[in-house]
Amino acid sequence: MQEKSLELLDDRIYYIHMPRITAIKQGRGRPSKSAQQVEENRQRLLSIGAALLTRKGFGATGLDEVAKQAGLPKGSFYAYFDSKEAFGLALIDSYARFFNDMLDRSYLNKTRTPLARISDFIMEARFNMAKYDFNRGCLVGNLGMEVYALPGVFRQRLVDVFCEWQHKTETCLLAAQAQGEIAQDIDCAARAELFWIGWEGAILRAKLERRAAPIDAFKADFLANLKV
Repeated sequence: MQEKSLELLDDRIYYIHMPRITAIKQGRGRPSKSAQQVEENRQRLLSIGAALLTRKGFGATGLDEVAKQAGLPKGSFYAYFDSKEAFGLALIDSYARFFNDMLDRSYLNKTRTPLARISDFIMEARFNMAKYDFNRGCLVGNLGMEVYALPGVFRQRLVDVFCEWQHKTETCLLAAQAQGEIAQDIDCAARAELFWIGWEGAILRAKLERRAAPIDAFKADFLANLKV
């Protein structure tokens, strides 16, 4: 049902790849109770919701708008999610899973050196942003900027996602250290944390300026400061 694809209905919803969702013909009235169709509709709402959130933010995205763009009847949203808060948490989890896949494609590629793997991740994200004229950024970072207007439970979930990404980056840096690519006295945990602090700033600036230069500057500085 969720075969991986480079596009979502001929479009990408943010700067990573999402699964293709089969178009669903929906008639009038209540949605089908078929378990498979309910799950397909639910995933479609998540995909459309993520596309809207990366452009407009959580507060400005209406639930009826999400349902309409997903091709579902107005007012049917609550057949799939109990609340907007539940929807937001599901969006974070969905985005985190796909972003983890993106990181793993680069970080676990043993045919490349550890520092080259980090560079590969940056370049894949850069390519995906440039393809859509830097209109879409990181859903987790975008939600972080709205944190004071979001339900309290969002804060810890967003922190947890960043910590997971940092751990993956730390593991890659430790591998670079073991192979002699970076100095032995470098604190890999601290550098991994700095990577994600700097990365989110670079993504925001690239989106703001509609160009790749902030990402390129971040990449050059981060990698240069790791060299032996």
